[in-house]
Amino acid sequence: MPWVVLLVSAVLEAVWATALGRSDGFSAPLATCVFVVALALSMGGLGHAVRTIPIGTGYAVWTGVGAALTVIWAMATGDETFSPAKALLLTGIVAAVIGLKVLPSRPDE
Repeated sequence: MPWVVLLVSAVLEAVWATALGRSDGFSAPLATCVFVVALALSMGGLGHAVRTIPIGTGYAVWTGVGAALTVIWAMATGDETFSPAKALLLTGIVAAVIGLKVLPSRPDE
C-alpha cells in the first residue's frame, strides 16, 4: 500500500508542478488553488509512504515519476516539444524508478 500512496503522490506532484506553471505567478486563482491542494496532498502522501519506504528511495521515486509525468503532460498538451531523445531519457527515468522498486531497499532484505 505505501507504494500505491507514493505513486499517487507522484502523480499529484505532476499536477501541482503543471498548476504552478499555469498559475501566472499565483495570479490565476483556479490554477493557484489546484497547486496548493495538489501540493499538500502530494507532500502528505510522500510523508506517509516514507514511514515504510526508505526516504532516499521514496524521494527518488516521487521526484522521478513526478518529473517524467510533468514532461509527458507538457509534450502532450504542446507546451513542450517532443523529441525521440526526450522520450529515451524519460524511459530511462521510468526504468530507474522500476529498478528502485525491484531492488531490496533495506540491507537485511
